[in-house]
Amino acid sequence: MRRWGLIVTLFYSLVVVALLVPMGLLLVADSAVSVNDLKDAYSHWGTWTFAGIVILGQVLLLWLSVDTTQRRLRPRTHILVSVVTTGLLMAILTVDIAFAVGVGMRGDKFLPDAPSPAAFLAAFAIPWLIWGILFYRFCRNSSDPVTLAVAWLFRGSVLELLIAVPAHVIVRRRHDCSAPIATSSGITTGIAIMLLSFGPSVLLLYRRRMERYSTRTAAGQ
Repeated sequence: MRRWGLIVTLFYSLVVVALLVPMGLLLVADSAVSVNDLKDAYSHWGTWTFAGIVILGQVLLLWLSVDTTQRRLRPRTHILVSVVTTGLLMAILTVDIAFAVGVGMRGDKFLPDAPSPAAFLAAFAIPWLIWGILFYRFCRNSSDPVTLAVAWLFRGSVLELLIAVPAHVIVRRRHDCSAPIATSSGITTGIAIMLLSFGPSVLLLYRRRMERYSTRTAAGQ
């Protein structure tokens, strides 16, 4: 299971870095994406920050769901990691939804000219805290918080895409300048988190099937 978790993580990292980043550029660009555009994207700190966050989320959820030896640890350790990881990813989806709705309605006027670092951090920290508290209240009595986390992330990513895709069509038809950047970021983030939720869910299903098979084998003997 550890080996499969590593394979899934490597494949997911390749998808995020090699496919979603160019796709985001294609959604923004009015013409074909050049090699220089790709170089600029991969040299920007924001690209690697985004990739690092979602890949780290994949690693944490897979570690929680794959490493069954960790069951002997105190449950609050698992809950804390699940709460922090799920809260952060849900906060990213929430911010992207807010930006998609805002630029869809007001266009470039919705985007701040030069947001301060404090305002930028607060935009993510506040929903992170809210989602973390909500998820903790729902999963603290659950025997498998990772399953709940995967379900929340999948539903949130679907909702985010249902909002971001129409908003992107609207801002492109209006020929807004900066608004397509916000909506394309929302689309790529929604796809990334949706794919993120598939890795743990597949391995959780595989682990349960193996446990049932072992139980039936033991009962037969």
